[in-house]
Amino acid sequence: MERATDTQGSVSQEIETGDVGCTASKQSATLADQLVEASFGTRGADLTVGGVSARDLADTYGTPLFVYDAALLRENYKNLSEAVSGFAEVYYSVKANPRRAIAETFVGEGAGLEIASAREFDIAVAAGADPSRIIFAGPGKGAHELERAIAGGLGELHLESFEEIEHAARAATEQGRDQEVAIRVNPVAAALGGAMRMGGKPTAFGFDEEILADAVAAVRQHPRLRLGGVHLFAGTQILKADVLLAQWRHGLKIAQRLSDLMGEPVRTIDLGGGLGVPYHDGDKVLDLNQLAQGVPALVETIAQDVRLSDAHIVLEPGRYLTANAGVYLMQVRAVKHSRGERFLICDGGMHHHLAASGNLGQVIKRDYPLVAADAMNDRARSQANVVGPLCTPLDTLGRKTPMPKLSAGQLVGVLQSGAYGVSASPVGFLSHPEPVEVLVDNGTHRAISMCDHRNGQVAEV
Repeated sequence: MERATDTQGSVSQEIETGDVGCTASKQSATLADQLVEASFGTRGADLTVGGVSARDLADTYGTPLFVYDAALLRENYKNLSEAVSGFAEVYYSVKANPRRAIAETFVGEGAGLEIASAREFDIAVAAGADPSRIIFAGPGKGAHELERAIAGGLGELHLESFEEIEHAARAATEQGRDQEVAIRVNPVAAALGGAMRMGGKPTAFGFDEEILADAVAAVRQHPRLRLGGVHLFAGTQILKADVLLAQWRHGLKIAQRLSDLMGEPVRTIDLGGGLGVPYHDGDKVLDLNQLAQGVPALVETIAQDVRLSDAHIVLEPGRYLTANAGVYLMQVRAVKHSRGERFLICDGGMHHHLAASGNLGQVIKRDYPLVAADAMNDRARSQANVVGPLCTPLDTLGRKTPMPKLSAGQLVGVLQSGAYGVSASPVGFLSHPEPVEVLVDNGTHRAISMCDHRNGQVAEV
């Protein structure tokens, strides 16, 4: 596989389908090497994002800095949509990266949006989404949030508790609106998989599959709530196609049961997200080809069952669509040695990227893929600890990770940073300024959030 050093994105499908690593040289490549080759590129010593060098971006906007490649966002959406074509439509889960410009990119490709708060509803509408193509999930929606979304013409509300049924019914009645709703189901353990299981055990999410009939009865007491669908979300960060396919098959079975309880065909089936991405060396890449091969059987099941045949089926991934499109750039402030170990002390850290520090969901902390973003051609590497500016040992993004000999002023990039970055991090900790976020699109770039370093406040632009 050949690749020009100043291009990006043209071979991303090869890493997705497992072709990267087929030669002797690639078998020893780190995940970071593979991601750079598949999704980015280099120009001289610099990492490039969408054809723009990391050094130019850092000089223009300052550091710390999140950079997202719009072309990769579109490519991810296109590849997944094609893999599930004829079976399901792909919506974008805004929680993964709630910047309006990111949502706009997916809306421009025809995606619907999944939200989890009233603020995300406002973001989705501002991004140009038709409210009828927005779905609202989440275990603890406030009454004011339900009122805001229903008044705004929300497409479908996913109900997760008996109290929420009552709040939604009250809001719909007061506003004189009929609201489409679905029941979120906490599936049995047999349907589970992924790095973070969200069902099959006692949980705040949805109604237990065992009491589905009670939930249906509760909803149907309210004439303004139009029950027509089911929502299944069993886990996240799933890297195996067969696990996803098994979950989707189980979701269809739950939809059949819902149809029997309602006495009519289901209109919507939300099979959730959960599609994973590789974060650590040794992680397997989700095989879209294998996923696509399982689609015809699902399509046949639906076509042969009048309970399902007219249902609108949705997948709503977030991480899978955005993670590989983002890089978090930090500048080295100091290099020090302590008792035989090297430390690269950077201006960014866990306050902006909690997940990359291993403090968001990891039991055993492992590093995200790291690169020396302005020393990409330096292959001489030795172990270094990459740390941030905070007064805690938790602020560590690289643990004895191979890095070139760097000095103050040089750049470190954290790959796979397009999802659950700044919005999932304790940005107020120690009152450091928030990072700028930038969208690169075919060689042009613009800030999509800008921090006022006088007061540390950030605003979308």
